[in-house]
Amino acid sequence: MAVKRIDDKVISDSVKYSVDKITEIVKKVGPRESGSKEAKEAQKILEKELEKFADEIHYESYEMAPKAFLHFTKGVSTAVGASILGAGAIKYGLKPKSKAGKTLPHALIAGVDLVSLGITAGEFLFYRELLDKFYPKADGSNMIAVRKAKGETKKRIIISGHIDTAYEWRHIYYGKGKLMGPFMGTSIVTAIISAVLSSTSAVLSASGKKSKIADFITDAAFPVHALTLIGMFLLNRFINFSILSPGANDNLTGTLAAVCALKMLDEMDLKFENTEVVCMITDGEEAGLRGAKAYAKAHHDELTDPNVETVVLCVDTLTDLKDLNVYNKDMTGTVKLDQELCSIVREAAAEMGHDNLKYANVFFGSSDAAAYAQAGIRAATLAAMDPAPADYYHNRRDSYDRLVPETIKTGYEIILNTIIKFAGEDND
Repeated sequence: MAVKRIDDKVISDSVKYSVDKITEIVKKVGPRESGSKEAKEAQKILEKELEKFADEIHYESYEMAPKAFLHFTKGVSTAVGASILGAGAIKYGLKPKSKAGKTLPHALIAGVDLVSLGITAGEFLFYRELLDKFYPKADGSNMIAVRKAKGETKKRIIISGHIDTAYEWRHIYYGKGKLMGPFMGTSIVTAIISAVLSSTSAVLSASGKKSKIADFITDAAFPVHALTLIGMFLLNRFINFSILSPGANDNLTGTLAAVCALKMLDEMDLKFENTEVVCMITDGEEAGLRGAKAYAKAHHDELTDPNVETVVLCVDTLTDLKDLNVYNKDMTGTVKLDQELCSIVREAAAEMGHDNLKYANVFFGSSDAAAYAQAGIRAATLAAMDPAPADYYHNRRDSYDRLVPETIKTGYEIILNTIIKFAGEDND
């Protein structure tokens, strides 16, 4: 039933419309830092378009710290590096003879390293707002456009994309995606090994017990710490805060998917009796999912109301067709997304002839869907990006010349059919 209702020309026209609009925004507005006037300007451009398809449009503001999420890489790398150099000066330069003097170098590294690893896990693994209060604030803005149900609203599906763009990740830009794994692996693994060795060495030194194993561990610790210095240098240079990605693929493709969800329904004259369709354009995804977190907090009761079944389908980068997947795990695999919604997306894809859609895991980083899932709101992510990662990911290569209309079209077919299947209404 759903497939017969979908007009291929409407989808094809929306793809061309999206490519033109993305190109316009990248040329006219440029990169869009989280909470910036450029992000709001891009939303305003799309608001004028949405006025043609939506029954209601409004904005919701919230406060965030754009640099807090990733600037920890500068702080923790500097702190760990300084602790290693300071401990080295004590051990090899000052050469204290007391037990405390022998223990101090290892204790110093252990303490700083463990705190730094905790901050890294809290910020990047679990997306906690640990450091936001220490950074300058900006006003984020979520834009919500609603295509209301004709009658009583019993279901709601939100198609969401984020408007903001990322600070450039140097490892990906200079290594074209191939250095990301080795460089970040070096930073993380050496820091963990240093933490284990320094903690063990500090305990052994403080105990005063002598053994060949203890001597081996304490002797081996500092050569490993020297490798950690290299890892910390790589971590320190990871983010280039002076350059922002143009964000054509990540994530104007997802943003325009949300806009075109309403556009395509309007052009096909599809308005459901009891299902509300929402286009949501969040800000602050690249600042740690701040926009989605703010929306989930402000609307928790509404989005979890048992009387109105609500789901959120986040669309984040529609580019690499071979990597088009529905994500049922997020936030480096620590958050489970809604399996029922994921199944609907897969079934919708199969009905449109795309039966190779797989379940996938956001194994490094996160999408807005994780913020909703953490709040108990049903959510999933549809994305098509090389997880290697792609050479355009989070850097200046992500411009309109890298758009892939075929992937956008496939994504739109799946999204439109997902909306129809979720609504479950025959509105001939």
